[in-house]
Amino acid sequence: MSSAPNPAVVKAWLLALQERIVASLEALDGKAFLRDAWDRAEGGGGISRLVEEGNVIERGGVNFSHVMGAKLPPSASAHRPDLGGKPWEAMGVSLVIHPRNPYAPTVHMNVRFFSTTTDDGEPAWWFGGGMDLTPYYGDVADVRHFHQTCHDALSPFGENLHARFKQWCDEYFYLKHRQEARGVGGIFFDDFNEAGAEQSLAMMQSVGDAFLKAYLPILERRKDTPYGERERDFQAYRRGRYVEFNLVFDRGTLFGLQSGGRTEAILMSMPPIVKWRYRWEPEAGSAEAALYSDFLPHRDWLTE
Repeated sequence: MSSAPNPAVVKAWLLALQERIVASLEALDGKAFLRDAWDRAEGGGGISRLVEEGNVIERGGVNFSHVMGAKLPPSASAHRPDLGGKPWEAMGVSLVIHPRNPYAPTVHMNVRFFSTTTDDGEPAWWFGGGMDLTPYYGDVADVRHFHQTCHDALSPFGENLHARFKQWCDEYFYLKHRQEARGVGGIFFDDFNEAGAEQSLAMMQSVGDAFLKAYLPILERRKDTPYGERERDFQAYRRGRYVEFNLVFDRGTLFGLQSGGRTEAILMSMPPIVKWRYRWEPEAGSAEAALYSDFLPHRDWLTE
């Protein structure tokens, strides 16, 4: 590509996004997020913002990282094997929020920028990111709101992007060994540079800006819903799927570990209380069964 986004501009925007999101979540939860700045021996560093045992958020983090290295790891160069082993630079904001209330869904969001060079010394870069929702007890209005906000974030940049990125999300956040979706999806994109430097950056920014609009109204509505031990038990069981996906399939987790990233920050996405059971099945007709029949199968939430 003839031109690349200015890394300093991207970094400044990402840091501001992290601050905005943390401030909004702190205001809702009432407990301050820990701030942990760190340096990476191989190059770069980051700022981890984490809350544990909050009033609403049982565990959640909003992390910024800006790291670089001498050889691009395989997890980041799968689509461009010619770039494998090249010097690289990566920056992004990644968050996962695990609310305490089982009726409040877990959410993930990530926006990131990679840059490297070709054998000819030309810049090679791309953006990635997206967001997805993982309810334990589904609510149609919540899911439609989330998907509509994702759609609206992408619509200024092309009519086909939402359908394309929604399908990408459905396919990406899928546990192949379970033949089951992780949640109700959202949007996901990677290796994106087709719109040119300015528009590609603007699209990533629109996705990042949409996160609070997509998630906060849902968390506000669900955080005080009455629940008991049954709901907490099911939440812990379903959180096991989150762990399985992140440790087996997630490209961001694999990239972080392969590139010598900070393990505490990378595994920030893990839920605090998780259970696994052997061949467990929900009771027919139950609210737990409805998650599997009505919410996890892929569907067009904006038209159905």
